[in-house]
Amino acid sequence: MFLQVRRAAMTPLWVAQLATGAKSFEHNLVIGSRRLNEWGLHAARVGLAHRLASARRRTLARLISAPDRQAFDRDGFIVRRDFLPPDQFAALLAQVKAYRGPLREITEGDTIMRKVALDRAALAELPALYWVFRSRDWQGLVRYAGSRNAEPVVWVQSILRHACAGPSDPQTKLHADTFHPTVKAWLFLTDVAEDAGPFIYVPGSHRLTAERLSWERQASLGARQSSNAQIRQGSFRIDPAELAALRLPQPRIFAVPANTLVVADTFGFHARGPSVRPSLRVEIWAYGRRSPFPSFAALVPWTAAGLGRRSVLSWKFGDLLETAGLKTNRWKKRIGVSAFDPPSGGLAGACPTSVPGDAVADRSLAL
Repeated sequence: MFLQVRRAAMTPLWVAQLATGAKSFEHNLVIGSRRLNEWGLHAARVGLAHRLASARRRTLARLISAPDRQAFDRDGFIVRRDFLPPDQFAALLAQVKAYRGPLREITEGDTIMRKVALDRAALAELPALYWVFRSRDWQGLVRYAGSRNAEPVVWVQSILRHACAGPSDPQTKLHADTFHPTVKAWLFLTDVAEDAGPFIYVPGSHRLTAERLSWERQASLGARQSSNAQIRQGSFRIDPAELAALRLPQPRIFAVPANTLVVADTFGFHARGPSVRPSLRVEIWAYGRRSPFPSFAALVPWTAAGLGRRSVLSWKFGDLLETAGLKTNRWKKRIGVSAFDPPSGGLAGACPTSVPGDAVADRSLAL
């Protein structure tokens, strides 16, 4: 009886969420309905979201060059080596290495991820970041790839592979972040070797072809009952052996030197590449995911500092829930640690906050 009452009470909200970026097949029983998805619900949302994104990109085409636009539309990513002039990159690198302000850490399997939220306090100690944010390439490429004339959320991010004893990193599986075009960008502050956890991406997998749309429809039918938590939350996984049926190539490995910028549409299949040894990757990492459908929230202009404050407030709210005994905050606060420091606990023990990859609800912020 309780479940029936809950379903009746929640159904109007679940239906309203169809017009947003909501993607959970597990928590929204309309999105997760096998019968509705057999009738084409998920495929219809995917198709509409991509048509709207294409229309928005046409209005943003002026922000990037014609060759960049052609390359992105074909591949789903843009690569810029030597993104900053050498003196500016050297200054940025020195400032990030010297920064010892508060940051947060989370574990994924045997991988530790660090993030520095770029609020006003952090930006004051990292003034060289303004060269990045003011760059015409940064602004144009991020906006065009994300199909929104809006600021992304930006962090300083560190990926420490094989950093402690734990299960394998769940982010090494090829996946799409969600059902509509989104953007992520990486300005690498370290050289990235082919066998040391590089970013990998399937060229052209951002395009909504007939094969991809059919694959999306089929994947939606069993998503709610999947044993994989990421799939249940709408971040579909794909095996490399399935790519040929979608007329897609094998993934490209981004083994690149420091001061390389990569901007990608993460509706395309991507992952962390394998690391054969403990490794460290440090980057300026940006993420943009606004609602794919028209809404007031999608149009709200946020500054970089404002978005940084939102990140800090989110972490602090998690701290409050943990203090109240309601929910553990997996983002652990660290003081006096640099983005470039080795793992604080070394490799001797288990990852302190690690949980199996499939026990985590939404891991799409983790690359």
